[in-house]
Amino acid sequence: MTRRTIPYGRQSIDDEDIAAVTRVLRGDWLTQGPAVPAFEAALGARFGVTHAVAVNSATSALHLACLALGVGPGDRVWTTPITFVASANCALYCGASVDFVDIDPITYNMSPTALEQQLAQAAAQGCLPKVIIPVHLAGQPCEMAAISALGRRHGVKIIEDASHAVGAEYLGEPVGNCRYSDITVLSFHPVKIITTCEGGAALTQDLGLAQQMALLRSHGITREPAEMDEPSHGPWYYQQLALGLNYRLSDLHAALGLSQMRRLDAFVERRRALAARYDRLLEGLPVIRPWQHPEGHSSWHLYIVRLPETPGNASRSEVFSQLRENGIGVNLHYIPVHMQPYHRERRGSSAPALPESERYYAEAMSLPLYPDLTDDDQDWIVACLEKALTGVTP
Repeated sequence: MTRRTIPYGRQSIDDEDIAAVTRVLRGDWLTQGPAVPAFEAALGARFGVTHAVAVNSATSALHLACLALGVGPGDRVWTTPITFVASANCALYCGASVDFVDIDPITYNMSPTALEQQLAQAAAQGCLPKVIIPVHLAGQPCEMAAISALGRRHGVKIIEDASHAVGAEYLGEPVGNCRYSDITVLSFHPVKIITTCEGGAALTQDLGLAQQMALLRSHGITREPAEMDEPSHGPWYYQQLALGLNYRLSDLHAALGLSQMRRLDAFVERRRALAARYDRLLEGLPVIRPWQHPEGHSSWHLYIVRLPETPGNASRSEVFSQLRENGIGVNLHYIPVHMQPYHRERRGSSAPALPESERYYAEAMSLPLYPDLTDDDQDWIVACLEKALTGVTP
């Protein structure tokens, strides 16, 4: 039977989303209009923060967050190696150096135990990081209470990379409320929980950080008389107060994001149902299913299985290739950042090993997961996976 290609992730767009974007196209503002502040207000209300700064990508939000926290040349930033490269690149954009903390072998998030040991060693050597960036991989929240306590103990700032975790909860509260961090970053890429096509946001409870990020996202320019160092020359007047960037989100993107927010709960509910269904369907197969920490409630951006080498079963590479040949868009999230040629060269041969991250990379595979994935598609995915693993058609 010929089947359509099943991607690993996909946006869900309905008629109301299209109508929301069309209204902007027919209106007076395509950018820097009313849709962006409306979207920011909705984000603030949903995540329980006083300030949301919408930007054109989560990468931009990470960069602005580092700049707002004063990251610069000579500083150090630590993140996890199991993430997209943007979580590390944001520090390099600021002229800082970046290093990595190994993952927990069960959650695949930054290990608080490894972080504690690494911080103690750095404190003894006088080389503590300025900022730590934990990443909520696949939508599962990191152990933020422990990470936050370690940050406070050593005077280190924290940026949560919640690009995967829109709609997730930690200790009964929404990820993004910045209870355990200075800034939280969200992503609205099409494969994420909600989309603005491309887009992101930085959330914070700190007015000063919000103002700095808002200034820097638009060339460092202000038109607010109260922020200027001299009286305004007239209604045309503006001042550049800092060396900023053009990281603005357009009204078109914001309108789509605002429309998508009304379905956020439904999106997460469907992802959770599909993840629970995968758990049932995969029971008995020689794969390690994703474990969920009892302190968190994942938004399930990804469903990651591990395929350890098992005698008599196919390797991860063989399984990956067979599923792709069947039109199933399995993927790998992620190649450890420290293994990328650019970072290998920067870290040097004497850099400490990150064994859990490298073991994860040798075994991990992401199965398709998105709200419009059907039960029939999911059955087909698991049937093909079983055949690829064991050579037996179920």
